[in-house]
Amino acid sequence: MLLLMVVTLYPFVNTLAVSLNNATDSIRGGIYLWPREFTLQNYSYVFNEATILGATFISIMRTVIGTIVTVFCSAMVAYTISRPDFVLRKFITIAFILTMYFNGGLIPNFLLIRDLGMINSFWVYIIPGIIGVFNLIIIRSFIEGLPESILESARIDGAGDFTTFAKIVLPLSLPVLATVALFTAVWQWNSWFDVFLYNSSEIKLSTLQYELQKILQNSNASMSAKSAGDAFANADNANANMVTPFSIRATMTIVASVPIILVYPFLQKYFVKGMTVGGVKG
Repeated sequence: MLLLMVVTLYPFVNTLAVSLNNATDSIRGGIYLWPREFTLQNYSYVFNEATILGATFISIMRTVIGTIVTVFCSAMVAYTISRPDFVLRKFITIAFILTMYFNGGLIPNFLLIRDLGMINSFWVYIIPGIIGVFNLIIIRSFIEGLPESILESARIDGAGDFTTFAKIVLPLSLPVLATVALFTAVWQWNSWFDVFLYNSSEIKLSTLQYELQKILQNSNASMSAKSAGDAFANADNANANMVTPFSIRATMTIVASVPIILVYPFLQKYFVKGMTVGGVKG
């Protein structure tokens, strides 16, 4: 376990050290666990972009709203197709699974989004991915493992499907819902290609990942006009505020990863609970 922990943590710690190190000095290599020439210039370069704060707000809103809506809707569908008395459960399940293997392609998807009027709209981040088939299957499998006697007791007490779902199924499914919520939140937070396709002309709807991607491209473009020798020549220049694609990439990794890492402790207890429930027999 100690070896596994070291192997897991080292890449992140090394990336953090590079992001806090002088960019031109990082080119020399030899940075492992701590920066050799500490500086915040890389972070200053990233956060000085005028669009970063607005993009961060959009990313947070997208992640929060998208995760809540996706998890709730996926749970409703999963509960429906998990019921043995639902006649179309097999047909609908197969229809969902087929979408994991076949799709119309990029251009038909773009035409569909355009015809739905979601180009340059915030809802293009939410509605197309409102049901995740993989997450749907995970939730359905968990619900099918719940004791049927509990659901039967709710029906005997006069509870309908909506009441049973809201007051029985959802509370008992918190471990799997927390897992799916983490998967969905990571996906929503890291997504940038849909921004490029549908909202690239709308600066107000740009996300943090897309803006970081543009910063990296700008950094690559600026470095293409300079040789490595120029970088070393400027290393001793106190007035040089130079960054490199290598240092910006490390900084972007930390900026993009830390928010999701901070979310995990709030979901950890549900993972532990899920393992505890799964370990109880009979």
